[in-house]
Amino acid sequence: MRTFPLLRTVVAALVSVALAGGASALEVGQKAPDFALTGVDGKPVKLSDLTAKGPVVIYTFIAAFTPT
Repeated sequence: MRTFPLLRTVVAALVSVALAGGASALEVGQKAPDFALTGVDGKPVKLSDLTAKGPVVIYTFIAAFTPT
């Protein structure tokens, strides 16, 4: 299972949702809105499909996307 590319896809989706116009911040304990993106293998990936298998932990490396 290729988790890292899938994790990048999920993180990118959450960033997109967070930056979307009209989106409001979630409070602690609230569920993230469901979304679907195309994975690196070309197949759709939905957050609800991932959470159905168990908890999803998203960890970002913000500094990894900034010039050094």
